[in-house]
Amino acid sequence: MSISTSDFDFVAELVQRKSAILLPKGKEYLVEARLDYLAKQKGLPSIAELVSRVRKQPYSELPDELVDALTTNETSFFRDLRPFEGLKEVIIPALMKARSVPRTLNIWCAACSSGQEPYSVLITLFENFPDLINWNINYFATDFSAEMVERTTNGIYADLEVKRGLSEELRTKYFNKVDAGWQAKPMLRNMLQIRRLNLIEPWTLPPIDLIMMRNVLIYFSNDIKKDILGRVRKTLTPDGYLMLGAAETTISIDNSYSVEDAGPARCYRPKTGGEAVSMPQAQKGL
Repeated sequence: MSISTSDFDFVAELVQRKSAILLPKGKEYLVEARLDYLAKQKGLPSIAELVSRVRKQPYSELPDELVDALTTNETSFFRDLRPFEGLKEVIIPALMKARSVPRTLNIWCAACSSGQEPYSVLITLFENFPDLINWNINYFATDFSAEMVERTTNGIYADLEVKRGLSEELRTKYFNKVDAGWQAKPMLRNMLQIRRLNLIEPWTLPPIDLIMMRNVLIYFSNDIKKDILGRVRKTLTPDGYLMLGAAETTISIDNSYSVEDAGPARCYRPKTGGEAVSMPQAQKGL
């Protein structure tokens, strides 16, 4: 099914208004593929009819479903292994040292997609920091998409999905075989506080020690990136850590962050008084 110019313009404006994601000219093929699938799901004969329904029902669930269909949810377990090595080697040991008295750790995975990233972080914690079992860990996982929030909550993944990044040992240790594939065990699912959250709208969260916000800023304009990074800065604890995707940075967008190495990974930290917060020298095997 093809999409008319007027329908594409309407869809692009709707997606930008609701999610701030830009759909420039030249992305018609993507819109056609995603909306063709949604139209068939809804039993509609064409993309034109789907868009017509969205125009006529602006306050129904259909506009949000359309936007959901056009947001990118590509992810995998332990995607780009370096950030998880950085967590293991530097960031979590440093936070454990700094939080040794309250023994409380607050983590936020923003744009968690279908949940592989927050579950990968939890597996990293279980595998490398057994002392955290006695800590109070508040782990928030959020996404714009209601479908992705539901998938993360259920924690069910097909065989192909669990084989992307998970060894057989980790799969059998942290997942149960179910009819639909593999489901994260309750020990993982019960640790996540999962909710729907749109990054371009105000959010309410406690001070966060570690924010994983990878591979989402690339879809926004610089003005939106600056706004989000400014609010992230207010959410981070003064000695907290922000991890972005490999193609993302705060440089030339928000100068209130310093850039630091965390093992093989790169992280971003709040500046204090215009100067970078120094990273504690973490030691493995606390």
